[in-house]
Parts: sequence; C-alpha cells; structure tokens
Amino acid sequence: MGNRFEITVVGTDETWAQEKISLAIAEIRRIEKLLTTFDDNSQTNQINRQAGIRAVKADREVFDLIQRSIKISNLTDGAFDITYGSIDKSLWNFDKSMTALPDLVTAKSMIQLINYRNIILNGADCSVMLKEKGMRIGFGGIGKGYAAEMAKALLKREGVKSGIVNASGDLTTWGLQANNNPWTIGIAHPDSAHLPFSYMNVTNMAVATSGNYEKFVTINGKKYSHTINPKTGLPVTGIKSVTIISPDAEIADAMATPVTIMGVKAGINLINQVQQLGCIIIDDNNKIYSSKNIHLQ
Repeated sequence: MGNRFEITVVGTDETWAQEKISLAIAEIRRIEKLLTTFDDNSQTNQINRQAGIRAVKADREVFDLIQRSIKISNLTDGAFDITYGSIDKSLWNFDKSMTALPDLVTAKSMIQLINYRNIILNGADCSVMLKEKGMRIGFGGIGKGYAAEMAKALLKREGVKSGIVNASGDLTTWGLQANNNPWTIGIAHPDSAHLPFSYMNVTNMAVATSGNYEKFVTINGKKYSHTINPKTGLPVTGIKSVTIISPDAEIADAMATPVTIMGVKAGINLINQVQQLGCIIIDDNNKIYSSKNIHLQ
C-alpha cells in the first residue's frame, strides 16, 4: 500500500503471536491486491479502465467500501472524494522536480472529472460504473485505515485480546498493554514529526493523522501540502496537521483529509456534530485547536 505497517500482539507465547501476526500480514496483502492502482488486475484498475464504457462487477467488500466512501463524501460536501484519482499525476508530483505551481486554469480543468456523484452503484449485482470517460477512483484516503481495521478484526477472531495495527501512523488499538495499562499514543508535532507534542491513553480506539510534514514541496519559500482540494485542484494551505480520534480506523483515516481541506472552523464544527469523533488541528502558526470532547494537557 506504499505504507509501512507495524503489528503488535500481546501474548505469552511468542510462536503463537508470530503466527497471528503472519495472518494479519496476509490479510493486509489480500486487501492491497484488491485496492491498489499499481496492479493492472486489481478491481480498482478494472473499474477505472471501463470508466464511461460499462459497469464492472466488484467483490462485495470493494462495493461496500465504495458505498461507505460515497457516504463520507456526502457528509463532507465532497471534501473527501475517491474520484480524486482523476487528477493527472503530472499536475502535482511533489518531488524535487516540481519548482512552480500549475496555473489556476490548468488546475481547474484537471478537476472536472472529480465527482463522487458520478459513481453509479448497483447493489443487486455489486457492479460499479464511473459515468465519465477518464474518471478514476483511488483508495489512498481510506484504504490503509480499512486494511488496519480488517487486520484487527481478524486478530480478534483469532483470539488476540490486545494489540495495535499501525499503518504509517494511522493506527487502531484494542485491549491493554501487557502491564494492564492503556496504550499510549504520541501526537506528532508537525515541525518535528519524531517528537510528540502530546500523549493520549487509548484503548479500543483508532487515531489517524494527515499532515504536510511528510510529503510537500516548497515553492518561493511557501510550503504546499500533498493534500489537494478537489474543488480547486490546488494544495491546501493554512493547516499543518489534523489528527482524528475514532472507534474505527477506516473512519479516522477517511476524515483526516477532508477536515484539512475544510479548514479549522468548518472542520471542527463537522467533527463536533458526529458522535464518537474527536480531532486535534495544528495551523500554520502552530496554534492548536481541538473538538469539544478532546482535552489536551
């Protein structure tokens, strides 16, 4: 998935624990094969190839994930949109070769195919059709959270009472540490990602962070995040990082990017309206904001 997964299992028998971890790794690889855009035979690419041509029958879990993605798009007024894959990678590559911003007209023209409302689902046969030729879906904003949650569910079914599945900082926890204390999660500071600015004790909760400190370009002295606003085609500015706390890793992963796009006021307002969700936002001036149910020390 282009991400490093770390799996922690609490147990008294190391061989047993390693066997369970191997099962979780196999589950993550299975999901990657379904969702990746780097394999011509993945269901994602099969759907993308037939955009504007015909519907493609998908596995039930892929169909359901797309359906849930559309619900999140509705909730966030399109700030989350899996049809973001329609943006040509030549527009934004976020590497050292990128020395100038694309002009507004080019950016605007690139986003015309981004529209989750043009995903046509048929629940009777689990088929998916992208209405416009050239449309592309991608699960970069929700896939690793989904994989982490599925790996956790498998481990729990296998009798693992406590553990963590960490997908490059998007993680889900259950149970307690071996010493019976809750898991302690560090919230990274965007200016020093290896140094947490705060800690949280969590169990049976997931945490996901979207930030501009890992993938960005600096043009004319200004930092531009890899997070693109699907309505403008331009990178988001003003927010350094958003951390979402949720009982579900898929939801946490999916909500981090749209809150970044929506901005501090609208993002926190949305989170405050959704039960069991919390968020912490750090803006470009290092000011910290949090939803009403988060109390930072």
